[in-house]
Amino acid sequence: MAKFDVLNLQGKKVSEIELADDVFAAEVKEHVLWEVVKQQLASRRAGTHCTLRRGEVRGGGKKPYRQKGTGNARQGSTRAPNYVGGAKVFAPKPRDYSYSVPKKVRETALRSALTVRANEHKLVILEDFALQDAKTKLAVSVLNGLGAPSALVVGSADSANASKAMRNLESAKFLPIEGLNTYDILNYPSLVLTVKTAKTIEARLSATVQAAGGA
Repeated sequence: MAKFDVLNLQGKKVSEIELADDVFAAEVKEHVLWEVVKQQLASRRAGTHCTLRRGEVRGGGKKPYRQKGTGNARQGSTRAPNYVGGAKVFAPKPRDYSYSVPKKVRETALRSALTVRANEHKLVILEDFALQDAKTKLAVSVLNGLGAPSALVVGSADSANASKAMRNLESAKFLPIEGLNTYDILNYPSLVLTVKTAKTIEARLSATVQAAGGA
């Protein structure tokens, strides 16, 4: 079992916590991290790009000059792709870029991402992240005191003050535990968990490891 210090909001150690090695000290599989991050970014693409093709460009119905005798290459329309203002060849059209990866692959990527932050000593465990007020200045002060000014804070969905206090920050983000994902963990230099969220993550990911081993 991996041991981590538990801190209060002032950055002082109050206790210790043991977390499963198969979740927070697992084998880091970089190719799985790459695949899941690529899938997440692809799913976020709007896919609204749209360019006119040959049959959609208005005008250009008249042949610009006669077929022979001018010394120029033969042309049938001024809306051909080789003309300025003409159509585009293989023009992009709206499409859906999203795709899915197996659930076990996503869980493996989460374990690898959590292990990366733990190995870098960028994983901070708090006894709680209950802010007294929903003020951004307070959230910044707490994160600076923890030595994690740029961090992903994972808490419970009912942490209204923390969510409101951090929603305008560019360098940090509050995420309910239900939305925990590989990209956000890797996108911020530090990861801040509460004891409750750490235990929830451990229980969820450890159960899948045990189920896979039993199968």
